Amino acid sequence: MTTTTLCYIENEGKYLMLHRVKKKNDINEGKWIGVGGHVEYQESPEECLVREVKEETGLTLTSYRFRGVVTFISDTCEAELMCVFTADGYTGELIECDEGELCWVDKTVVPKLPTWEGDRVFLDMLLSGEERFFSLKLRYEGDKLVEKKTHLY
Repeated sequence: MTTTTLCYIENEGKYLMLHRVKKKNDINEGKWIGVGGHVEYQESPEECLVREVKEETGLTLTSYRFRGVVTFISDTCEAELMCVFTADGYTGELIECDEGELCWVDKTVVPKLPTWEGDRVFLDMLLSGEERFFSLKLRYEGDKLVEKKTHLY
């Protein structure tokens, strides 16, 4: 099982979203997601978060919160444990991302964007103001979400 991070950076009622339109053979092609990536050897999720956000956006996080974990199970790729964060403090200026187009999107528009079906489950929790830590299991067959289990703590 691979471990990844995903972050939704907040500013003035908007999330920084990544529209995945640049990489070839991208499983996320055409989708809107937060920023993040794979945890490297001997790296904590928090270290990965800060590194990946800096690499993809040019921003250095100064305030962030660990919101939950998502276990992705798929019949087409390796299982993934994703650590979900939100952030509300950063320094620096946005750079061009080689994985897609970065865009500040009003939080009211985020649910209308093309995302993974399972992403909507945790995005709905984040956007609703849910403060509890969550653990979510999402199981896919192809692109179809066939199982979801949510625990709040």
